[in-house]
Amino acid sequence: MLFSNQVALVRLLLQLCITNLHALLSALLKRMTVWLGGRPRQCQLTPREQPRESRAGKRGPDRVQVPTPRSVNYHFTRQCNYKCGFCFHTAKTSFVLPIEEAKRGLLLLKEAGMEKINFSGGEPFLQQKGVFLGEMVRYCKQELQLPSVSIVSNGSMIKEKWFQNYGEYLDILAISCDSFDEETNKAIGRAQGKKSHLDNLQKVRSWCREYKVAFKINSVINTFNVHEDMTEDITALNPVRWKVFQCLLIEGENTGGDSLREAEKFVITDQEFQDFLDRHQSMECLVPESNQKMRDSYLILDEYMRFLDCRAGRKDPSKSILDVGVEEAIQFSGFDEKMFLKRGGKYVWSKADMKLEW
Repeated sequence: MLFSNQVALVRLLLQLCITNLHALLSALLKRMTVWLGGRPRQCQLTPREQPRESRAGKRGPDRVQVPTPRSVNYHFTRQCNYKCGFCFHTAKTSFVLPIEEAKRGLLLLKEAGMEKINFSGGEPFLQQKGVFLGEMVRYCKQELQLPSVSIVSNGSMIKEKWFQNYGEYLDILAISCDSFDEETNKAIGRAQGKKSHLDNLQKVRSWCREYKVAFKINSVINTFNVHEDMTEDITALNPVRWKVFQCLLIEGENTGGDSLREAEKFVITDQEFQDFLDRHQSMECLVPESNQKMRDSYLILDEYMRFLDCRAGRKDPSKSILDVGVEEAIQFSGFDEKMFLKRGGKYVWSKADMKLEW
C-alpha cells in the first residue's frame, strides 16, 4: 500500500515538472520569436493601437512638407454687381455652399492651423444682402475665435445696419478702389448705374471708424490708372494698409476663349508698375504685389472650397476640403509659404493688436 502511494506521488511530481517545463519552453519560444537575429522585432499593431504619429506618417525626407493654412482667402461667391474689366474671379457659376457646409469647412481650416480668414467674391455682400457673410464672420470670430477676420468688397452693397449687427466680429474691411477719378472708375467697370463709387468709399470709411473696424484699400494698377498720383487721397483716408496689385491675366477668367473678360487692354509692364510704386514710395501703408507674388503666395478657396493653383496662369482646382480634408487638398494649391512671408503676408492682422485710435 505504501509502495502504491509512493508511485502515485512520483507520477504527480513528474506531471508538475513536465507542465512547468512546457510553460518555460513556451515562454522561451515566444521570446525567441521577438528577438530574431540578435535584435528586437517590433510587434504589429492594429490601426487602432498604433500611435497617432505612426498612422499619419512621420515627417521625414520622403514625406511632402504640407504648408500650414495660416491665411486663407475664401471666394464663396462669384456673383458681382460690378463689371471690372480685369476681374480674375468672374461669375462663371452662381453656386454658393449652404452655410452649414461652409462652416464645416471653416472648422476644418481652423483645425489645420488657420489664423486669418478673408471673405471675398465676386461681391460678398450680395448673398442674402450681407446676412450670409455676417453669419460667417460671427462664426469665425465668436465660435472659432480666429485672431483675424477680414472682408474684401467693392463697398456698394454695405449698409450701416450690417456694422451694427456684425461690426464687432470683423477685424479688417478692405474696399477695392482703383482711382479717385469717377470717370476712370466707370471706364474700368467699377460702377453700377448712377451710384458714386467714391461716395460709397467715404461712407464705408466713416462707418469703419464709428464701429471700430480697421480700414484697408485695394487697388489694381492698370492702363487706366497707372499714371495717377493717389498720394493725397490715400493720405486723407488713412487706411491701415494700401494693397497695390499689378493687373494679372488668368486663363479662363479674364483672358482666353472661354473667359468672361478680356483684360489684355488693362495689362501694364513691370516697369510701369514700378514707376507707379516709385511715385508713391512715401506712403508707409503701401503694400505692393507684382504678378509673381500674387500667383504663388495666396491660398485661395473657390465656392466649392477647392484650393486654386494659379502658378500656370490659370486656376487649377484641387479636390474640395469637404471631401478629402485640408492636408490632402492643400498639396495641390501651388502655395509658396516662403513667398507668402516674403511679401508680408503675415502682419499684425487683429484689430485688438493694432492699437488704432478710432
